[in-house]
Amino acid sequence: MKPREILALHNLKRTSCREGIISTVLSAKYALSEDEIRENLAGNYDRTTFYRSFKTLEENKILHKIVVDSLLVKYALDNRLTKKKEHAHFYCKKCGTVKCLDAVVIENPQLPTGYSFEESEVIFKGLCLNCKETKN
Repeated sequence: MKPREILALHNLKRTSCREGIISTVLSAKYALSEDEIRENLAGNYDRTTFYRSFKTLEENKILHKIVVDSLLVKYALDNRLTKKKEHAHFYCKKCGTVKCLDAVVIENPQLPTGYSFEESEVIFKGLCLNCKETKN
């Protein structure tokens, strides 16, 4: 799916900043921080434009927020866009990458009557394959 199609699906106005953010996240192998996304944008957007666009994409469930800890947050496309099920993430403590673990599906929990499940956050932390190999 292309950035303009994603924006149209959510009835959002097309702007070059919004399209740039989505394009950057689409082309990334791993989840990215706000700073990493901003650094990868080709256009020169002021801080206010970037953050307003970023917040709009997050509020409209285009970006999926992955909270690693109180100091580190990464973003990927939302599961509703990628058609992925709720899944775990892996954070490499050496290189800082966050990777979706699509094979580790998180099942909907059985909740008491009246409760409704919306999302879960499961993060495994350790060393990725590259960092583990270079450690030895």
